[in-house]
Amino acid sequence: MSQFDNVSVVKKANVYFDGKVTSRAVLFADGTKKTLGIMLPGDYEFGTDCVEIMEILAGDLKVLLPGETEWKSIKGEGEFTVPANAKFKLQVTEVTDYCCSYIYE
Repeated sequence: MSQFDNVSVVKKANVYFDGKVTSRAVLFADGTKKTLGIMLPGDYEFGTDCVEIMEILAGDLKVLLPGETEWKSIKGEGEFTVPANAKFKLQVTEVTDYCCSYIYE
């Protein structure tokens, strides 16, 4: 899906890591939420409240998922899922465009 129709966008940006990671929330009529964002090169650790599906639209990064010992590389496009109430690490080596879907169960 290259665009979202009939949505609301929260104007205020989510800004993390001194502005190196930013996103905007997109709210859907059915109550679901996604964020669209950009990550600049750097090392990051995030925590989740719910299941998160991270769709990488463009970029170059490695992700270390909870319970894993090996980093997964994504160059260009890719996707990974993080369980609820977990932490994951990212090593971003070039500007990365992403879409995160939040799954509340």
